[in-house]
This record gives sequence, structure tokens and C-alpha cells, in this order.
Amino acid sequence: MTSMTQSPDQLRAIHARAREWARVLKLPFRQQRWRGHAGEFMGAGVGGSLDFQDHRIYLPGDDPRQINWQAYARTGTYTMKQYREEVRPLVDLVFDASESMFATPIKEQRTLELLAYALEASLQTGATVRSYAVRGQQHLALENEVVMAGRWPDEVQGLPKSAEAPALSRIPFRSGAMRLFISDLLFPAEPESLLAALAARNGRGIVLAPYTQQESVPDWDGNYEFVDAETQQPHEQRVEPDLKQRYLRAYTRHFDLWKNAAAKHGIALARVSAEVEFLQALRTEGIPANAVEAS
Repeated sequence: MTSMTQSPDQLRAIHARAREWARVLKLPFRQQRWRGHAGEFMGAGVGGSLDFQDHRIYLPGDDPRQINWQAYARTGTYTMKQYREEVRPLVDLVFDASESMFATPIKEQRTLELLAYALEASLQTGATVRSYAVRGQQHLALENEVVMAGRWPDEVQGLPKSAEAPALSRIPFRSGAMRLFISDLLFPAEPESLLAALAARNGRGIVLAPYTQQESVPDWDGNYEFVDAETQQPHEQRVEPDLKQRYLRAYTRHFDLWKNAAAKHGIALARVSAEVEFLQALRTEGIPANAVEAS
């Protein structure tokens, strides 16, 4: 079982709020062509929408209703009107269920809000969504209805606790899908190798990373008993100014590596503060990073 404290009723209430957030800030589906079932977004092929794309020469077997008769009157040549295909995009949503995501009440709240928002924002577009929880080398497929009903913590309890990086390469991502990864990224890993899984096979990767000031700008001073979020092992440590400065430099360097790797692979990475109202926090870095867009 995860160490989260929210009840199913509270999780359902978060999803209710997320439906409203998803009407204000949307996922960037209109920034690329998609492949999928019939829907409202522009596809990579041709189809029957009202958005004219091009002409081509008439071929035997073509639908005569698509012949451009005005062009025929001018040129004497049969040509066909082509329209852009409208498709329903694919979304693969991956949620990092490691214990650090629930380390404090405000981080747990922001983590759960991001999960609810990502699912609701995907479903509101009519996207075909597959959801997964991942912990270390293991992952689990989650029914979207189970997530929205607040029952997913019971499903995830079978995943063993792990301090390893999420094994994204093991998740069956669909070709051409938008891949949403919700994680605090607080694990040892080579960012480039992990993020490559989000960009492979024409994927569009987006990372939403919750964080707290307690992590990014801690006020440590003196003796502390730290507890590892993943293993729950305690560790006594006296924090002197020099140690705190080394931590801050390592923390900054850690996320600089992630941002550089994300830019290299064309992945939108937005860190989302847990101390700020949800829409403001997501808008602050999400819009500049092209992780979300205003409606």
C-alpha cells in the first residue's frame, strides 16, 4: 500500500476539481499531427473533415463526389479534393507511485491533483487513454474508471517498494502517443536514457514533476533524523551550512540534467510547486515549457 492518506471520497473530489482545471489549461494536442481513431484533431493522413488540404489526380475507384468540378471546367482534368483526417489522439499516462511522491501532505495533494488533471484533460479531448502505475522495475495497468473512482491505491499496493528509477522502457507505449509521466524525478538515473522511452516511436513526451520548498530550499540547521522516503530507513545527520550548500548545488545540478535531457529529446518538462494554487502552479512553468496551453 502507498503511504498516502487520502480516502476514496477525497480522491473523487480531486477529480471533480480536475475537470474544471482541464477546461482552463489543456494538454498541447494541437501542436502536432496524430494517428488514432476518428476524432477532432488533425491527423497525419487524409480523411473527411471540412479542413481542405490539397488536390490530386483522379484515380479509378475514387469517390466521384470528391471530384473538383470547378477545376475540371477550367482544365478538363479530373482532380480530387483532399481533406485532413480528423483523429482521436492516443495518450499513455504513467504515474510514479514511489513513496517519495507522498512524502509530505502538501506534496501528496499536488501529486494526486496532477494525476487527476492529466487523466481528465486527456479524456475531455476524447483521447484514447491507457494509464499505468510504475514503481522501480514493476508497472501495473490501471483502468481509468478505477483511477477516477479513487480505488487505484488498492491496486497499486501489489507493487513492491523500490528506490530504483521507474523502468519506463518496460511500459508498452503505443506508437505516436502522447506520453504523460508524473514523477518528482528524485531517483538515481541517467535522464537521457530514461526520457528516451518517452520519445521513442514518434512519441510526444510530457513530464509533470511535483516538488516542495522543503526539497528545493530546505531550512535545515542543526541535528536531524532523516527518513528515506522509499525505504523508511532513518539516518541521523547534523546539518552544517557547508553541507546544506552542497545539497543545494547537487539538487540544482540534478534538475539541470533533467531539463537538458528533456530539451535534447523534445520533451516538455514542467516542475509544479506544491505550495501554490494548482492552476497558477501548473501555468507558471507548464505554459513556457509547452507542457500545457491556455484554452
